[in-house]
Amino acid sequence: MIGGQMPIFILKEGTSREQGKNAQRSNIEAAKAIADAVRTTLGPKGMDKMLVDSIGDIIISNDGATILKEMDVDHPTAKMIVEVARSQDTAVGDGTTTAVVLAGEFLKQAEELLDQGVHPTVIANGYRLAVNEAKTQIQKIAKDARDDATLDKVARTALSGKNIGLSGESLYKLIVKAVNSVAEEHNGTFRVDASNIKIDKKSGGSGNETELIDGLVIDKEKVHAKMPSNVTDAKIALIDSALEIKKTEIEAKVQISDPTKIQDFLDQETETFKGMVSRIKKSGATVVLCQKGIDDIAQHYLAKEGIFAVRRVKKSDMEKLAKATGAKIVTNLDDLSKDVLGNAKNVEERKIGEDRMTFVTGCKNPKAVSILIRGGTEHVVSEIERALNDALRVVAITKEDGKILPGGGAVESELALRIREYANKVGGREQLAIEAFAKALEIIPRTLAENAGMDPINTLIQLKADHENGKKDSGINFTENKVTDMMKIGVFDPLKVKKHALESAVEVATMILRIDDVIASKKSGPSPGPEGGMGGMPGGMPPY
Repeated sequence: MIGGQMPIFILKEGTSREQGKNAQRSNIEAAKAIADAVRTTLGPKGMDKMLVDSIGDIIISNDGATILKEMDVDHPTAKMIVEVARSQDTAVGDGTTTAVVLAGEFLKQAEELLDQGVHPTVIANGYRLAVNEAKTQIQKIAKDARDDATLDKVARTALSGKNIGLSGESLYKLIVKAVNSVAEEHNGTFRVDASNIKIDKKSGGSGNETELIDGLVIDKEKVHAKMPSNVTDAKIALIDSALEIKKTEIEAKVQISDPTKIQDFLDQETETFKGMVSRIKKSGATVVLCQKGIDDIAQHYLAKEGIFAVRRVKKSDMEKLAKATGAKIVTNLDDLSKDVLGNAKNVEERKIGEDRMTFVTGCKNPKAVSILIRGGTEHVVSEIERALNDALRVVAITKEDGKILPGGGAVESELALRIREYANKVGGREQLAIEAFAKALEIIPRTLAENAGMDPINTLIQLKADHENGKKDSGINFTENKVTDMMKIGVFDPLKVKKHALESAVEVATMILRIDDVIASKKSGPSPGPEGGMGGMPGGMPPY
């Protein structure tokens, strides 16, 4: 009580509050901790993380998005940094670790300016000016290329940072072929929907057995043992309705008073299924892929006609099958005709590991394809899948955008030099923030050098000297552990990946910098029960 006045409480009891510099320090430390957690995974020689969840399941990965997604992060600012990785992964598929490491370093450099008395708003403005200049400069460094040789190198660069063993060498060619298969050209521009590349995985075997299917793999087997296991020059019917007798929506009973009528009733049911199969046979279909169920009697008659049938195919697979085979999905058997059937050279059931799968192959100009991943263990297969997803996305982006940049820290080294020059033109306190931005960019080549076992100081000095002498493409060669021309050795990154990483890192850093008050409500725990155990009675006995 001050001056006779009662204290005023506006927040609930248990609410915590941090203000001013304490709030900024806490937020920056949380962001730096997240960035440090993934820093060692950056680059071709980055290390892996083992993540063990609450029930003991293990994930081994060096994919930034996967690591951060599996970490049980509690701090609100740390969650914002994790969101950067998620955003980067959703938008461009790669560069998640780069975005997080940059965000952490932008905040670390800002912390030094805050200690010097520079206002957070000034730092945020300086960072925005710097990132706009960086986007201008990055366009000047970018080169036009979307030929297969370039796409091969983009895929190789994307896979080089993944721990997938010997299989990487064969994977990059397979990735480019898959992207080219599903790419669609419109008025000179390409559109690639990476979701049209279906990824299936089966542990057992070697990673080198991973293969591209010029069609689709369905994780289902034929419905009847007497159906053919292999159909050549297949005519494929995609049916979105059940080959079963529909049940009435209202409850109904059929009462048969004369026992001799039971057989008539069963015969009528059989005739219905015969009619369904007859319509399928009449259309010329030799393969039926059904999204819903197929009755046992219908299975028998389909097998009798030598028609290969699969039931309960996922809707997403049906859509991909339509794109791969050229078939149209029908919801009514009356609409089934030869005009709506798809084509494939071969439809067969194969045993992969312990399971039987259906392979639809030899599709002419398929707009949806499958990649079947093999690997020694479930953990290896899962890491190959993550690597493939990232590489497919970056190759697809390069095919669409046609813009590439030198890798190995070359872009960040060049941008750091150009943004320092730009800072001198701006002047004022913003100049300090722009210089801090330039210094923060150097964390990428520094980290790459550290993770490769090189001397980071000497590497940065060499890079700086090369870029000042006009060698814009000079970066770190991880094969020989020295600084060389990245374009000559074919280490490429897509422009869109770098651009998005810079933008998202700056956005989250400036947002965090502007926070000067953190008000956290008390977490609601389980409601306390009555004293004395169950029912409020000693020993947990209920009252009578």
